[in-house]
Amino acid sequence: MITRKRLAAGVCGLLAAMTLALAPTPAGADEPDAKPSPKVELTLDVSGSMRARDIDGQSRMAAAKQAFNEVLDAVPDEVQLGIRTLGANYRGEDRKVGCKDTRQLYPVGPLNRTEAKTAVATLSPTGWTPIGPALLGAADDLKGGDGSRRIVLITDGEDTCSPLDPCQVARDIAAKGIHLTVDTLGLLPDAKTRNQLSCIAEATGGTYTSVQHTKELRDRVHQLVDRAARPVVTPVATEGAQQCAGAPKLKPGLYTDREKFAEHRWYRVDVRPGQELRSSVSIAADRAVNNDYGVLLRASTVHGREIVRGAEAGDGRTDVISSGLRYPKAPSASSDDDTSAPETVCLQVSNSFSAPASVKTDPGLPVELTVDLVDGPDDASDAAFFGLGHGWWLLVSLALTGLVAGLLWGWISRWRVTVWRTR
Repeated sequence: MITRKRLAAGVCGLLAAMTLALAPTPAGADEPDAKPSPKVELTLDVSGSMRARDIDGQSRMAAAKQAFNEVLDAVPDEVQLGIRTLGANYRGEDRKVGCKDTRQLYPVGPLNRTEAKTAVATLSPTGWTPIGPALLGAADDLKGGDGSRRIVLITDGEDTCSPLDPCQVARDIAAKGIHLTVDTLGLLPDAKTRNQLSCIAEATGGTYTSVQHTKELRDRVHQLVDRAARPVVTPVATEGAQQCAGAPKLKPGLYTDREKFAEHRWYRVDVRPGQELRSSVSIAADRAVNNDYGVLLRASTVHGREIVRGAEAGDGRTDVISSGLRYPKAPSASSDDDTSAPETVCLQVSNSFSAPASVKTDPGLPVELTVDLVDGPDDASDAAFFGLGHGWWLLVSLALTGLVAGLLWGWISRWRVTVWRTR
């Protein structure tokens, strides 16, 4: 009887376990936290010049509509997409009114492809080219959320609504630290349009593309929308201080800031014994600057003693200049890690940029700073301390192999000469 009871209990337990295992898991119980949805706004020029019939035998407007329809069919589900127009409504000659002609054609959010295509089909080339106001409107459309944000601006001409400089608008947007990227596409652009669109893109870390054909337009817009769905690491906005004492304390990661011309900015990093601090900085020349400039990344103690530095100079041949450094902190003599207090390292970022008097220096130049903390070398004799990295053994092996090969070749050559002379 006891055996039967135990057998019955065992069978019941087994059935209960199987029931729990086969029971449906509540939605979201084992799913990772949802990633924030990326946002994209396609901003299209619908000014009168888009009537020109010079793209694959059709008008620029028709080419843009065709490209939009094909892109809308392929937008990833996780992307929230919107459409904004500029110059699509006002047909008059009043410049003040024409320069306010920008509106959101389709709101940023989950995409209804049919509604979006219907909205695009109604567009007809009409008015002015207020690029600056359109960028401000698009930036406002993309507010909110933690996902990546991207404006894709498509135009066939430069802005016609100065003094609101669209390049300065782009710099102001970038200076807000909201990580909004503007990519620009020029339809058969002239030199002035190309320069303006390149400036807008560079100010926000975006790209500029010149487009000659419908397929090029479709492929590039699709590529940019797809890129928004698979973003790289999003930098964290920070603001360096004038002195180390009041500087923000940074953890490993990627950071962005703005630095005025010829300015010094400070940040702090805690480095524990046995760790190695690796840091790099890049400063972009997003406007015209004088030749001969440089960037300095310097690590020092809180008392001002310099530990290590990295510096780089340029002469006008590049848009970005970078430098980096490594600082390995020796392991603590104590085996108890809890008693090993970290050392506060002060990171100083300096630049020697200057600009012609006609160039606006506000906002400052975009700065990208990386901070990483890794396990340091086991001992001070590690060749990584001397900048060779952990592949030093390969360099030594190659050197020894070359030495042995040279000795053997020399010995064989002398032997051959000796044999030749004896004959």
